[in-house]
Amino acid sequence: MAILGLGYAGFGSDALDDWRQFGTGLVGLQAIERGNSLLAFRMDDRKQRIVIDRAQGEGTRFFGWEVADATALDALAARLERAGVAVTSEPQTLADARRVRGLISFRDPAGNRLEAFHGAEIDDTPFKPGRSISGFRTGALGLGHAVLTVEHIAPVMSFYVDVLGFGLSDYIEKPFRACFFHVNARHHSLALIETGSNGMHHLMVELFSLDDVGQAYDVAQQEDRVNVTLGRHTNDLMTSFYARSPSAFMVECGWGGREIDPANWTPFEMHDGPSLWGHERVWLSAEDRAVAREMRMRAASEGKRAPVQVMEGNFRLMSGTCPWWDGVKAES
Repeated sequence: MAILGLGYAGFGSDALDDWRQFGTGLVGLQAIERGNSLLAFRMDDRKQRIVIDRAQGEGTRFFGWEVADATALDALAARLERAGVAVTSEPQTLADARRVRGLISFRDPAGNRLEAFHGAEIDDTPFKPGRSISGFRTGALGLGHAVLTVEHIAPVMSFYVDVLGFGLSDYIEKPFRACFFHVNARHHSLALIETGSNGMHHLMVELFSLDDVGQAYDVAQQEDRVNVTLGRHTNDLMTSFYARSPSAFMVECGWGGREIDPANWTPFEMHDGPSLWGHERVWLSAEDRAVAREMRMRAASEGKRAPVQVMEGNFRLMSGTCPWWDGVKAES
């Protein structure tokens, strides 16, 4: 795969003070001031992982996907152009602002700005979390994952799988339609939810300690920021909650995500919903919340446990295709 991982993400917002407090006091990121209009966050040895830019309008977003080197970046640009995708070779000034050596940009079919880069800069000072936490799980797994809402999944899915080379991990049909994609051993670095509109759903960061997540949950409850209650996912096994960020999307704080072997992975449909327990989603309609709740109650009545589902195959394994789109491949 040309794409190694989700290297960084950026969002437009003029609520820099709110973001500073949210990022440091709740999530545990390290804030780095970059002038009057830009706030960056560190979460490991890299100079920045998340950027909040006052100069860009609310709702603006970009995602930086990492490749190995300049040769890989050129190969990706050529692959995109062969697929009819417009590619911009960004100037060094923007690469410097992103704290990388080389940078290109393009858009997916839903209009999201994507950037591909190589040579992320490493800071010469240790990461200092905004609150007392054990740290974030990044490295070869990347920043975490991004989840986007889309009007229709099929064309966006085709772009990520067939053009960019993402692999389908799994998908669900109820209580909403969603697909999950991997580019490395993290179960998914990207997911798409079909909602009828294009937008940003959430950004996930994974912490080293479950207690870090629990304490963040306490902070989120005190600040009335809980949008999805504490729970455990069926597919990546993450124990997490979702906090309402100062912008119009959520940040998922999680722990215990599974790793997969991309070379030997077969995508499957999940029939037990997105969560084994918890994760009451206040953003769903009353009807869909009832469906999700019923699925969780059924899982509880059947005594389902995540390790058993994974190891003994209680998920119905699929042949690598989705019934609503025949073009899906397990790997590109």
